[in-house]
Amino acid sequence: MAGISKKPDLNDPILRTKLRQGMGHNYYGEPAWPNELLYVFPVVMLGTLALCVGLAVLDPAMLGEPANPFATPLEILPEWYLYPVFQILRILPNKLLGIIFMSAIPLGLMLIPFIESRAISF
Repeated sequence: MAGISKKPDLNDPILRTKLRQGMGHNYYGEPAWPNELLYVFPVVMLGTLALCVGLAVLDPAMLGEPANPFATPLEILPEWYLYPVFQILRILPNKLLGIIFMSAIPLGLMLIPFIESRAISF
């Protein structure tokens, strides 16, 4: 049977000394304290810090051109989370129709469980 490991024999003196020394068995795993938190976590944090500093040194973010308060951009766009609503209101000719359409989407999603339960029931 491939893929099935047998349970370790806890009466084996060699395995008991390994477990006593903190070298765990794959079946039981390693304890998170102190093995993971004291040894692995600082290495991960230092690696992340080194990666961030290295990327900041190798490819620094450049500042754009200075802002001109007297020049208006050609197209003023909303923030990213309002962009779908902005597009719907821009595409539909009537603003009231756009508001009805936007409120119909969540209402339709709330009706899905009732529609599905009615179709499944016998």
